[in-house]
Amino acid sequence: MQKIKDKVAFITGGGSGIGLGMARAFSAAGMKVIIADIRRDNLDRAMDVLGEAAEIHPIQLDVTDREAFAAAADEAEQVFGRVHVLCNNAGIGIIGPLRQATWDDWDWNMNVNIGGVINGVQTFLPRMLAHGEGGHIVNTASTGGLYVHGGAGLYCTAKFAVVGLSEALRGELAQDNIGVSAFCPGPTEGRLVESGKTRPAHLSHTGYAEIEKQRQQRAGYLDDVRMPALEAGRRVLEGIRHNDLYIITHPEFRDGIRARCDAVLEAVPQYAPDPKRVKAISFLLSNPIYDYRREVD
Repeated sequence: MQKIKDKVAFITGGGSGIGLGMARAFSAAGMKVIIADIRRDNLDRAMDVLGEAAEIHPIQLDVTDREAFAAAADEAEQVFGRVHVLCNNAGIGIIGPLRQATWDDWDWNMNVNIGGVINGVQTFLPRMLAHGEGGHIVNTASTGGLYVHGGAGLYCTAKFAVVGLSEALRGELAQDNIGVSAFCPGPTEGRLVESGKTRPAHLSHTGYAEIEKQRQQRAGYLDDVRMPALEAGRRVLEGIRHNDLYIITHPEFRDGIRARCDAVLEAVPQYAPDPKRVKAISFLLSNPIYDYRREVD
């Protein structure tokens, strides 16, 4: 999707961090942008940053609320018209050993980190297919969706699911001229550590209270090495333009990704495949989405 000027983008979690970085990059490229965020204070600050001249429209949205998502989509279309780029970016950071997790921890994590992405797809995909003008979907996962980071079992569970969903959509939507990218960022400036402020009261029972307190106390310890959100946003824009399957921000994660891929390959039996079986299950043995070549100008 190389022609993006005047196209409409809808970004969840758009009031801060990477979402705001996307909004700034998209707006600078001439797009009309809806920023949706659960926090009104984030939206207010974002509008101050983006300025009044830009074609930006804020909507307060809880991505776990399906009816609210549909209403937000209606509002977006009323303000700017048909949406061409959907960025399912809203997410929460939840860290701690699996053995300490409560049902509420699991439900909050899955409701937002994968459920919010599903709700975005279910809300906007029928509209994108109906207008028939093509487009692009970016689902924010994480490097934790490519290989497991210690102490982040809940988070990685959801982010692996986001990557899988993105890959499945990629194959299905190619014929409709809708690209799909799994966005897998590393440490980037933002307010992920403030996720607890948006935790719903009915899911308040957590096994991570002490861990969350410690995270708050050392919230700035990675500030010197975090990627600026605008740089991450620009990389997303480039990924959309080139129809990249994966958008990965940090070269530092290459070895970890390679190690996981190597571990999977090492587990495959080394004897020759059965030709009869190969013929019978050929549809399971590969997927053309992995054979793509990066589209360049």
